[in-house]
Amino acid sequence: MESLSNLLGGFSVALTLPNVGFMLVGIVLGVMIGVLPGLGGANGVAILLPLTFSMNPTSAIIMLSCIYWGALFGGAITSILFNIPGEPWSVATTFDGYPMAQQGKAAQALTAAFTASFVGALAAVLMITFLAPLLARFALKFGPAEFFAVQLLTFCSFIGLSKEPAAKTIAAMSLGFALAAVGLDSVTGQLRMTFDQPQLLKGFSFLVAVIGLFGIGEILQTMEEGLAFRGKSAKITLGVVLRTWGEMLRYWRSFLRSAFVGCWMGITPGGATPASFMSYGLARRASGRAENFGKGDIEGVLAPETANNAAGTAALLPMLTLGIPGSPTAAVLLGGLLIWGLQPGPMLFVEQKDFVWGLIASMYLANIAGLIVVLTTVPWWAGILRIPFTIIGPVIIVICAIGTYTVNNSMLDVWLMLVFGVLGYLFKKLKYPLAPLVLALVLGDMAESSFRQAMLLSQGSLSIFWANPLVGSLVALALFMLVWPIWGAAKSMVRARELKAGG
Repeated sequence: MESLSNLLGGFSVALTLPNVGFMLVGIVLGVMIGVLPGLGGANGVAILLPLTFSMNPTSAIIMLSCIYWGALFGGAITSILFNIPGEPWSVATTFDGYPMAQQGKAAQALTAAFTASFVGALAAVLMITFLAPLLARFALKFGPAEFFAVQLLTFCSFIGLSKEPAAKTIAAMSLGFALAAVGLDSVTGQLRMTFDQPQLLKGFSFLVAVIGLFGIGEILQTMEEGLAFRGKSAKITLGVVLRTWGEMLRYWRSFLRSAFVGCWMGITPGGATPASFMSYGLARRASGRAENFGKGDIEGVLAPETANNAAGTAALLPMLTLGIPGSPTAAVLLGGLLIWGLQPGPMLFVEQKDFVWGLIASMYLANIAGLIVVLTTVPWWAGILRIPFTIIGPVIIVICAIGTYTVNNSMLDVWLMLVFGVLGYLFKKLKYPLAPLVLALVLGDMAESSFRQAMLLSQGSLSIFWANPLVGSLVALALFMLVWPIWGAAKSMVRARELKAGG
């Protein structure tokens, strides 16, 4: 009941005229970002974050989160009409979405995708509404050792659950830690890796790094690929929507299963992309019509879309309650909160109750508004993709440069943005994951502070990390996730030897 009461108070914050306006602007911008390959939720939020510095923090986070919501919706449009995933998590949607479009069922496929996105996000928002206060109250009992244990678990989970080789994930994370260490040591006052550059006393600006890594890096890769957009057209009518909704009721089990998978993968550092593939595979296995998947089965559209939106939304739960981002976009939003002087974590629910519940209430409103916007404006977004990328690319680069310059009004930041852009491009070409680097860049200082505070409390003894069942279990789970790839590699080697011996 307390959560419902707080949520009603949040609606009174979110339903003010300025916040509703920012919500709609964010959704429209987000859909555009999701539609354009080479951008994405994290990129869009990072590029547009500087525009919110003069705004009220509540309005700013509502607009930025709505950009993310819109990107989650918009990624399905290019996947279905053009067979080009607008987002990495939309790849699984192309498997059945584009064949449906080729069969003249583009409107049904888009309706299914948008509705599934709505259902997945709604399930995750309901979970946040009722679990976030409980988790925040539980986290109030945390000390430095417990917070470091949670941060260690996050880092190790990225290593253990990443689809990339563990060595590449560790390398990317190590670079992130090194970048986070640049600047003035807040404990000893010593300078670290500033190379006599006064501009680096505060370290690398998180915002400059993410705009370069995501925005410029993606644009460079897209320019190299030379995307040419050719696809199907679609117009969604009320009759198509009602008929598709009636057909989708038969797949309620797939909705529930995909929402559960998505919420779980969002809370853990699994992410929306693995969630969408996992849900697609589970739906195919459980349907009894596996031969129809990949040929235009509507369940092959709704399963991944439900999961990726649930995962993308659920990633905000650990970010708000523990200060631990569950996705790259959540990491960018975390950086925004820190810039606005807000410290994500359990005290946020105590000290900034209107902010937190206004954000949660806006999630419900934005989800509904997003569904209406995409259902009614599909032809416009499909038309945008017919603009040559030679026009769109330079515009995005200029926006990135302007956003970077406004952080500190410094041209050095613009040059650093370009350096980070080349780094992001190289990471993608060499298939190194960017998410661990961003995570380490955001959480590096926090993890270091928590560790050093714990060491001061224990007078330098590591036994503090086994001092009680809570911190001991978190550290043990973190170590288990760290060695999980080694265990998997050992099992594969043993199996290969057995097969070789049997052959």
